[in-house]
Amino acid sequence: MSGSREYPSRPVVGVGAVIVDRGRVLLVRRANEPLKGQWSLPGGAVDVGETLHEAIRREVREETGVEIEPRAIVEVLDRISADPDGRTRFHYVLIDFVCDAVGGTLCCASDAAEALWVDISAVADYGLGEPAMSVVHKAIALQRAEK
Repeated sequence: MSGSREYPSRPVVGVGAVIVDRGRVLLVRRANEPLKGQWSLPGGAVDVGETLHEAIRREVREETGVEIEPRAIVEVLDRISADPDGRTRFHYVLIDFVCDAVGGTLCCASDAAEALWVDISAVADYGLGEPAMSVVHKAIALQRAEK
């Protein structure tokens, strides 16, 4: 079970995208565990032989139909979830990128139950956890500093 995402023998590398476009951030509602039913940033696990940039482009396209161009790493963090017995059920090392939307048509697919553009001022209303909110704020600040 070394390749399993649930109760893994080692952390799973994942990527996340903060896509800011015209004052909005792209969010997805997760269709599967971990975070099933919760809103989050689009992203997922890196496949063997795939670069980080290839992975984030693929994951965003599969979940949302949006084509992106990753610009910079915003944050690297752990997402560790334990079961009631204290065993590590999920352990991801996440690399979050600020990205530009460059094409595609918004739709939800694969691991997303919903996908939508949310006004930056309303992102907090979608129940993102503190780590994700911190990443969104850092990405927005990074984007503003580049302009």
